[in-house]
Amino acid sequence: MRQSERARSGGKLCAAAVVILAWLGCSQAQAQTSPAPDLQGLKAKLEKLEQEMEGLKSEIHQIEQAQQPNALATAVGELVSPQTAPTENAKASTEQERLEGKIDLYGFVMLDAGYDFKTNDPDWFDVMRPTKLPEFPGEFAPNGKVYFGVRQTRFGVKTAMPTPLGDLKTQFEFDLFGTGVNAGQTTFRLAHAYGELGQFGAGQTWSPFMDIDVFPNSLEYWGPNGMVFFRNVQFRWMPVRKGGVHLTFAAERPGASADQGIYSGRVELQNVHPQFNLPDFSWQVRVIREWGYVQTAGIFRKISWVDTGTGPYHLSDTVLGWGVNTSSNLKLGSNNVARLQVVYGHGIENYMNDAPIDIGIQNNFGNPVKPIKGVPLPVLGVVAFLDHNWSPRFSSSAGYSMVNIWNSDAEKLADFHQGDYALANLLYHPIPKVTMGGEFQFGRRVNFSNGFNANDYRLQFGFKYDWSKSFEY
Repeated sequence: MRQSERARSGGKLCAAAVVILAWLGCSQAQAQTSPAPDLQGLKAKLEKLEQEMEGLKSEIHQIEQAQQPNALATAVGELVSPQTAPTENAKASTEQERLEGKIDLYGFVMLDAGYDFKTNDPDWFDVMRPTKLPEFPGEFAPNGKVYFGVRQTRFGVKTAMPTPLGDLKTQFEFDLFGTGVNAGQTTFRLAHAYGELGQFGAGQTWSPFMDIDVFPNSLEYWGPNGMVFFRNVQFRWMPVRKGGVHLTFAAERPGASADQGIYSGRVELQNVHPQFNLPDFSWQVRVIREWGYVQTAGIFRKISWVDTGTGPYHLSDTVLGWGVNTSSNLKLGSNNVARLQVVYGHGIENYMNDAPIDIGIQNNFGNPVKPIKGVPLPVLGVVAFLDHNWSPRFSSSAGYSMVNIWNSDAEKLADFHQGDYALANLLYHPIPKVTMGGEFQFGRRVNFSNGFNANDYRLQFGFKYDWSKSFEY
């Protein structure tokens, strides 16, 4: 619109100029042909043309006035721009600060000292694991021993940095509690080697099938036997992390354990080998509210074994393992937290904190080609603990946990069937990062079908010194 108005006014000026030039040309011609020009007439025409020129100028001025608010706005914008530059710079500076990363160093040094009134597997001298209690009278004798250790001592590093693709987080953590071939030793043990970018994570960390917040505030290291507790190598996707709802899916490193039951040592079983050609698939959903939270998790897994022998038996098979785990933390007033969990499944024992084999041997005499078969053992786990703060400096934790296995008919008579775990403590916190106190622990093992059971009683003292330091970069 503005360009068309300017073009229209410019056209009028050009037309006026053409008229003036034409008139001047005619005047010269008339001056050459007319010896006596009419001066008064020429003056009148010139005045008329001047009036038209003034009118055109006035019209142009009116158009420019109509455009003045926009021009003024532009001018004001140009004047304000230098003043808003600091704001833009501040915004850029804030963005830069937001993109800065953070490193957290953390850990603790801890001494465990105690007295075991009974006995257990010496490789697990400083923890309460019902599966490691005697299978028969006199195993691990004699009763009674003092123990000391610093195997709970821990060191960790966490990093966090926002990126255009979401927050980049990493965690590396280890303690000194030897397991596996290093059982009983004070040695390096990797706990976490994990990273996240936005909704995706990969590495070794807690399985989504478990809930670490069920772990009580105890001195004993291993924890409730009926708890799902497994740090696994995995790839996870976390599509929901808002509104008090967390949703996670993961593909985890597969694995399972089995024994040969009463047929252990048979030649026919020497060529049977495990096969894992699919990952374990797990998921978790947690709903968080002011009163606490509730979490439900599940797992599905394929467990196979292949008989590579050439004999008359063909023992290859595949079974499916699955489990459902429901857990919660309930705030019972300002000084109490109840930590609860119930889990049930088939063939999920290696995800449990303290349970035996995943696959048991079952007789199958009706099939001459496969007279025995492997079955995923059903398992039930229960956790119920209460953490209580007596005051800012004193706290206690007490509770009970249980694992029950439905054994197969070809398992050994002394195989593990049920385990009980309980403890109660009193802890003192003289300053925020120091904890010391005493704890009574109880464990019980019940065998499959030979009627034997073993109890254990312990008194443990602990001294723990936490530390942490943060850096920005």
